[in-house]
Amino acid sequence: MSPAEFSKLALSLPETIEGAHMGHTDFRIDGKIFATLGYPDESYGMVAIPTEDQADFIARYPLIFSPAKGAWGRRGSTLVRLKEIKVQLLRKAMTAAWQKRAPKQLQDNFDL
Repeated sequence: MSPAEFSKLALSLPETIEGAHMGHTDFRIDGKIFATLGYPDESYGMVAIPTEDQADFIARYPLIFSPAKGAWGRRGSTLVRLKEIKVQLLRKAMTAAWQKRAPKQLQDNFDL
């Protein structure tokens, strides 16, 4: 998975906007960040998934997913090793992150 592929997948989700935060490319829905590229370095992305999903992804794929440091990680911010992840798995994680941040009304209009 390349950073460009990560970006393309994020931007394929409804009403996603690309931005930047703290020097990193991010992806937002309704003004809320659900994914980021380049943290802690260029070999990673981040998806902000529900904590129960985070625990499952980390348990099933420990070489791909890990919690971000500190409070962010405890609230679902999950690092993704780009080199290791496949598109289908990232799509699942990124969709969970998008759904966590998107307004219910918007989610109801799209079949993800």
